[in-house]
Amino acid sequence: MLTCTIVERCRFHHGEGGFSLLETVVATGLIAGALTALGQMFALSVANNIAARSGSYATVLAGQKMEQLRGLAWGFDTLGLPTADLTTDTAAALETPGGGTGLSPSPGGTLTSNTAGYVDYIDQSGRTLGGGDTMPAAAVYIRRWSIEPLPANPGTLVLQVMVTKRAGRGSAGAETRLPDEARLVTLRTRKAP
Repeated sequence: MLTCTIVERCRFHHGEGGFSLLETVVATGLIAGALTALGQMFALSVANNIAARSGSYATVLAGQKMEQLRGLAWGFDTLGLPTADLTTDTAAALETPGGGTGLSPSPGGTLTSNTAGYVDYIDQSGRTLGGGDTMPAAAVYIRRWSIEPLPANPGTLVLQVMVTKRAGRGSAGAETRLPDEARLVTLRTRKAP
């Protein structure tokens, strides 16, 4: 406590002069710890936002391929005979009516490895770079798909699309979706005319 009169000099009484050195060091330590924790939470938040953005974009790319596959002919003609598009090249940069696999059943492992006719590559701008066994240098995303007849009903197809950014994403654990990946599954059934 500070006491002063006009005639006397101002003086401090013991024990009331402010913070001690120990109190200052403890307060500084607490603030430093809080700022470190805040920095770690910020870094974690940034990493989670990047993964979420990547996962959202992968979902859009998977949806685009799924719509392309669902748009291929799979039904019956006017005589009631089954028809199917088995030749459209859906792996090409520009879909072409021939030279591809269309809705042909895929060989095993097309979701876990780059299989010609069942994979295409996407660049950073979202443009399709085409398919094939080897990934182009400009590719950022790998989009793989499988087409399998439903064992109980051969007139129904199981369509699966998986999109990933990992070039080395192979058979080990590829069936499990990671946070920045997308995997869509749907059924396609022939409908009577």
